[in-house]
Amino acid sequence: MVSTSQGAVEPDQDNFGLPSRGRRGIGSAGHVLPVMPKRFEIRLIAPSGYAEDRAACQRGIERLQAAGHTLLGTHVVDRVALRFAGSDAERAMDINQLADPERPLPDVVMAIHGGYGAIALLEHLDYQGLKARFSESACVLVGHGDFTVIQCALYARSRIGSLFGPMLVQDFGAGYLRENTWRHFWQTLQSPRTDIVWTCPEGQANVHLEGTLWGGNLSALCSLIGTPYMPAIDDGILYLEEAGEQAYRVERMLYELQLSGVLAGQRAIILGGLGGQRVSEYDNGYDIEHALERFAAVCTVPIVRGLAFGHGRDKWTLPFGAHAVLDVSEGAAELHATGYPYKN
Repeated sequence: MVSTSQGAVEPDQDNFGLPSRGRRGIGSAGHVLPVMPKRFEIRLIAPSGYAEDRAACQRGIERLQAAGHTLLGTHVVDRVALRFAGSDAERAMDINQLADPERPLPDVVMAIHGGYGAIALLEHLDYQGLKARFSESACVLVGHGDFTVIQCALYARSRIGSLFGPMLVQDFGAGYLRENTWRHFWQTLQSPRTDIVWTCPEGQANVHLEGTLWGGNLSALCSLIGTPYMPAIDDGILYLEEAGEQAYRVERMLYELQLSGVLAGQRAIILGGLGGQRVSEYDNGYDIEHALERFAAVCTVPIVRGLAFGHGRDKWTLPFGAHAVLDVSEGAAELHATGYPYKN
């Protein structure tokens, strides 16, 4: 943004409505973002759990509207059926309506929340209809966590790419919205290429390779092993993250990917956050670092760590299905991705 002579501000395209000298956090719950230079039509969908945090729902909707975007489908934040955001039929219809040629596609389709429930929808999605619509119009799907199973299924059955990125409730509706989360999402959405740079933990081996970028939440991904909804990718750069699972469960799921043959087609694994584990007396000191060390000893695929994505508050947006180049040298990592859906 640039200041005017009256002290008001005008939006700056490169900063997506942020000040030129931004902070790590954009603002607290009451902070209103300025209008962005480019505005989008965003349809909300609720394929998983219901949105329990009503204040976060309202903050997310108001923030996106204040930035100039048009939000459709806001009624989904009010749906509740047991622990889900509506019945299976309602939640599947959120997605299947995108295949209706009589309905114009929005610019963005955003999941409101994760949790559990998306896997029950996979047999009910109109993959052929969705493939036809998305091939003729630029529409970008975004979400993370449980949304992983939707992303995998759409890619496996319809070759529809998407963005593994922020959602309405826990990100755009957060009490304190993170600047990098906001900035990198809009940059990736509006550009044919996205670039990510981070610092790896000490001892990271050098890596230089390219392949198909894909992945998501570890437990959601493992739930698709042996199903027709798991993408068959033999040149993969596989990104994985998890939240709240105990260390032994994380290790067990990594072994599932190894023993099922999924990792045989991968060129590298990028591990994101794996936090939230509880260590008990029975563990005798065993924690997530021991789990990863044990798995790395049997894994033949390079493992790269240190990238923030998925459940963490500060996250990068990763294009699912993109062509990517990964370069790690002396602990400095770079990831460059192209060939994914975006809005120009």
